[in-house]
Amino acid sequence: MHGPALSGWLLMVLCGATGAYCLLRTRDGTPRERGSARAEALMGFGMAAMAVPPALFTLPEWMWVVYAVLFGAAALHAVVHAGGGGHLHHVVGSLAMVYMAVVMAPGASHVAPGGHLGHGAEAAGGVPALTGALLVYYALYVLRSAGRLIPAPAPAGVPAGAGGVPGPSWDARPELALACRLAMGTAMFAMLLTL
Repeated sequence: MHGPALSGWLLMVLCGATGAYCLLRTRDGTPRERGSARAEALMGFGMAAMAVPPALFTLPEWMWVVYAVLFGAAALHAVVHAGGGGHLHHVVGSLAMVYMAVVMAPGASHVAPGGHLGHGAEAAGGVPALTGALLVYYALYVLRSAGRLIPAPAPAGVPAGAGGVPGPSWDARPELALACRLAMGTAMFAMLLTL
């Protein structure tokens, strides 16, 4: 990932922690929820590895091919199992990871200032229209996810926390899963900005 080292460190930690939490979520829930958690864990760990600052570790050139194949397979898996909006988001996320792997690979084609593809150009990488479309998608996704995290008001006459009924375990809370998706969407937006 291009950009300041501090951003890379922060994204690496954020995505790694998100991936770890998603991995914990694979223990409980319906098969669909566990499958979604596995896809999100893969995305979180993949983004964490992609965000590693070059000062710490430079990924070998062949690793970008592995990324493209791995996330291409993840996109294909999500397409085959597409049954709802969550899988569509996994398709977009996996294809965005393939796109970033291709653009970030050493020696990859970059868009020259005139809009033509050229090798070794120092201009921003990627196809501007595709990068822009992904930025718009993730900006809207982040805003929608953030809006869903706003707590709903308690029903009239029921004080918050009443009844002494324990809530779900910390790894099965839907708001934490949504917060993880929000964090990964924000991280994807930031990584796309650095292309």
